Amino acid sequence: MFARVVTIQARPGKLEEATGLFRDSVIPAVKQQGGFGGALLLTDPASGKAMSITLWASEADQQASETNGYFREQVGKVAALLAGPPAAEGFVVSAQG
Repeated sequence: MFARVVTIQARPGKLEEATGLFRDSVIPAVKQQGGFGGALLLTDPASGKAMSITLWASEADQQASETNGYFREQVGKVAALLAGPPAAEGFVVSAQG
């Protein structure tokens, strides 16, 4: 299993709106991607920082979600709410409970 971790910094006062977009638009879209295995959004309301974690059945599934335009489209949905560009990293899931 593989994971994509995306860290964002919301503009002041925009974290709640970004959270709503993630819940109402990004999650339904990611569920349509091949190999999708789950999603989490972690937020720190005090700092406006958030981290999304999406799980994928294979590295190929994770990469396909980037090359097919899905990832870019989702970032575009929240871009106006961010203080800067998101930072995305890929990881191997080494343990899961």
